[in-house]
Amino acid sequence: MTGDLGPARSEGALARGLRAVERLGNRLPDPAILFVLFWFGTVLVSGLLASVEFTAVDPRTQQPLRVKDLTTGAELVGMLSSLVKNFTGFQPLGIVLVALLGVGVAEHAGYLDAVLKRLLEFTPRRFLTPMVILVALVSHTAGDAGFVLVIPLGAVIYHAAGRHPIAGIAATFAGVSGGFSANFVPSGIDPLLQGFTEQAAKLVDPARTVNPLCNWFFMSASCVMVVALGWWITDRLLEPRLGHVAVDGDPAEIPKFHALDPRERRALLWANLSLGACLVGLVAAVLPASSPLRAPDGGLTSLSAPLMQSIVPLIFVVFLVPGVVFGVLSGKVRSHRDVIAGMTKTMGTMSYYLVLAFFAAQFIAAFGSSNLGALLALQGAELLKALALPGAVTILGVILLSGFVDLFIGSSSAKWALMSPILVPMLMQVGLSPELVQASYRIGDSVANIVTPLMQYFPLVVVYCRRWSRGTGVGNLVAWMLPYSVVFLIAWSALLLGFWALGVPLGLQSVYHYP
Repeated sequence: MTGDLGPARSEGALARGLRAVERLGNRLPDPAILFVLFWFGTVLVSGLLASVEFTAVDPRTQQPLRVKDLTTGAELVGMLSSLVKNFTGFQPLGIVLVALLGVGVAEHAGYLDAVLKRLLEFTPRRFLTPMVILVALVSHTAGDAGFVLVIPLGAVIYHAAGRHPIAGIAATFAGVSGGFSANFVPSGIDPLLQGFTEQAAKLVDPARTVNPLCNWFFMSASCVMVVALGWWITDRLLEPRLGHVAVDGDPAEIPKFHALDPRERRALLWANLSLGACLVGLVAAVLPASSPLRAPDGGLTSLSAPLMQSIVPLIFVVFLVPGVVFGVLSGKVRSHRDVIAGMTKTMGTMSYYLVLAFFAAQFIAAFGSSNLGALLALQGAELLKALALPGAVTILGVILLSGFVDLFIGSSSAKWALMSPILVPMLMQVGLSPELVQASYRIGDSVANIVTPLMQYFPLVVVYCRRWSRGTGVGNLVAWMLPYSVVFLIAWSALLLGFWALGVPLGLQSVYHYP
């Protein structure tokens, strides 16, 4: 197992480095507790700084900025009485839950499983890698389906095609996790991150809004980049190195590929037709100039357009309809109770997010109310102005910072909830838009996933590898995935800077500069 990883000394150094990262990461509290600690820190620091006179001018009031003392009895009672309101009013909460209701039905009914299998079934051997990476990217729409379905299925497909199954795992892992933010299909991660970004932007400009699809164009183009580079790395760099890695897994533990039966194929056809009918109906509804989905000025992409305000409900519908059709025709949905069961199952998987959202909502409310966010933004902006760094260098710094934090905190929403109240307002003060800052965060948040043992699904991927090659360890998997991480980081950063240099919009209602 060491022949493909270089000298034993290098492997030992890698293992020691990984153990150090694991020890440091394991000492961090759960992200939910981090928000509790940050809340206490916010309250204490606000009390210490409340009497300090700052020269910075609050752009919202045009008055000298003052930190509000949250340690007073009145403020503590106010925070207690607003506890429920902060939680229920937490913007990303409803958006994420509604979007996932439809996805839950499609997953429970077997529709998403059937779509992924069908895409992989008809792919020629030479185009296997780009197809599995593309399927892995699309699987982001179904939440964690890529980790539990696509990655092990990719190994099975590769093995059936006479190729090394570990290469299939690496390619799909790179698409599912390393290219996490890249997707041309809008998914729940878009409104989730947008909610944090908009709330952070309002710390500086209460009227500032952010479109849920503000990074859609850039992330769609990123799909092409991830597929092309992942294809090259898998076929030219990784698979030749796997020649000495024996496929010696226990046959009883190796999953088998089960093709769709005729009934499932018919169900999939009609489900896809129903999805197409939904999309055609939507296009027909928005075409008339008098469409109620248009804004008063006739626009479709402005934030005042009902179409833009209905993106999340539309995501719900376009997964619900084909999911129900497939389930009924395949026999997996026999009554309305099965539909509700699918929604219930998905909501059950969101229990941790609900806990996280509760504490995140309290921290963000206190952080904004104290004016500490505005203070950090203004002081950070002054420092950046004094350094006079080019905007491109600042954005690269955000990408690297996001990737570093990702080594220790796996949850994308948890990291952005922590970082957005500081980064977004601070960089707005030096002229960089919230949409640009969010896009740079999404790059760093994606590329480090595949090389950190602290990512929640990383141990599961090691288990997948051991099904095929018993000697696989954490160090092996990191060594196999490191080329993807480094190449994606460099190329993705260059792509963002290229978009910026050419003035190509990042997405709907996206700009590069503020104001």
